Amino acid sequence: MIAHLDSVSRLFGSFAALRQVSVDLARGKCYVLLGENGAGKSTLLRILAGLLRPSVGEVTVFEDSEPRQARHRIGYMSHAPMLYDELTGRENLQYYRDLYTRPERSGCLNPDDALRQVGLDPALTRTVGQYSQGMRQRTSLARVLISQPELLLLDEPFSNMDVESVDQMVRLLATFRSDSRTIVITTHQRELAAPIADFIITLKAGRLHSLDAGRPSL
Repeated sequence: MIAHLDSVSRLFGSFAALRQVSVDLARGKCYVLLGENGAGKSTLLRILAGLLRPSVGEVTVFEDSEPRQARHRIGYMSHAPMLYDELTGRENLQYYRDLYTRPERSGCLNPDDALRQVGLDPALTRTVGQYSQGMRQRTSLARVLISQPELLLLDEPFSNMDVESVDQMVRLLATFRSDSRTIVITTHQRELAAPIADFIITLKAGRLHSLDAGRPSL
């Protein structure tokens, strides 16, 4: 088991974004987290990433660690791109690597390899501000892949993308799922991520509504 949530609730003042959510995430699987806007998807993802603490309940990742203690093993792609428009894709990734990764850590990708993994040319001289939405999303994905995370958390990775770009992203994510990596994707459009979903988790008003087996076709 790569992550365990036990009766997790998250309050913002008097508003409960999550309500008594319990779920286990297995290693090497892809989970699609569904729900309308405000269902609690992003809050749950941020708790798994160690960016938020639950108000009630417990979260463990990698058997016995709190998410904050295992951030180097977790890759989090937020809904916001977190890229500098005036820099190229390679410059963005080099800046991130220099700022956030530890030089002594082995196994980190260099920016060129990370970009190649998502199908982008490291030699591209255009700045990110000139990229299509699909290219921006793939650059954001390359950024989180630098640390070679075992738990990959993607918040609305298909946002504002055309059909062709979504198909490219889904096929790309299918290549990253492995016995050593678990992927969690949030979306409110079930059909987009269904081809790679081993399990589909549905949230409604902050509560776990259902957990169903998916039928990955990629």
